[in-house]
Amino acid sequence: MLSTLPQTTVTRFAPSPTGLLHLGHAFAALFAFQAARDAGGRFLLRIEDIDQGRCRPEFEAAIYEDLAWLGLEWEEPVRRQSECMADYEAALDRLNRLGVLYPCFCTRKDIQTEIDAAGGAPHGPDGPIYPGTCKALSNEKRQTRAERGDRFALRLDMEQALKEVGALTWNDLDRGETTADARIFGDVVLARKDTPTSYHLSVTIDDHLQDVTLVTRGEDLFPATHVHRVLQALLGLDTPAYRHHGLLSAPDGRRLAKRDKAQTLRSLREAGLSAAEVRKMAGY
Repeated sequence: MLSTLPQTTVTRFAPSPTGLLHLGHAFAALFAFQAARDAGGRFLLRIEDIDQGRCRPEFEAAIYEDLAWLGLEWEEPVRRQSECMADYEAALDRLNRLGVLYPCFCTRKDIQTEIDAAGGAPHGPDGPIYPGTCKALSNEKRQTRAERGDRFALRLDMEQALKEVGALTWNDLDRGETTADARIFGDVVLARKDTPTSYHLSVTIDDHLQDVTLVTRGEDLFPATHVHRVLQALLGLDTPAYRHHGLLSAPDGRRLAKRDKAQTLRSLREAGLSAAEVRKMAGY
């Protein structure tokens, strides 16, 4: 059964400016835009530019150009994550006070060595689950390593977090009430020294602060909602409804992705296609 939406629907499209938008992005943006329009609601654009090593101003400018060409309109101002770090720091401070964060000094090589020594590790949506090596460090050792300048990430102690929040569910418009099970991710990273927030943390905070009531995104991100639901409960944030749509694929069946140099909206436009033709290619 299709679950109901809140009275006022607010959706968002949140691309990262790490490359040019392709047809899959057009589908996701149009999906969110149409959901808001059908409900007489609001459509937001957010720029998820926390990865300063890969994000480029020219790609951000292209996002605005491509979406406007497609005929989409969004509210101003556009929220840019790189300008909102104080919001994420405040959330981390609160989680730290709750006692659900710990510093992890492990490198990727350290983690793989630990997994190999243990004969393998359970796998989650993002690969092998972190074995919890640094969770066992004493506060004294953590402080000593931090003071001498060792690089570390902040991980969410998932078991402790789940003790804090108990059983959780969320409303998925296609799947109905869905039970959250964030254990499938293990102790996820919420921040690093070079990137002081993560996708999981920033998107959860952003959706709350922007009053998003319906999160539409690809089905590949369905597992992430388990983590986001836990963060919402820990931080006392609103929980939107969710709808995870299918993904467009290339003719060979592969998912469209920037790393595969999928056909971009710019290239389609330069090839002479109209916005209406591209919208039709995206199913709209």
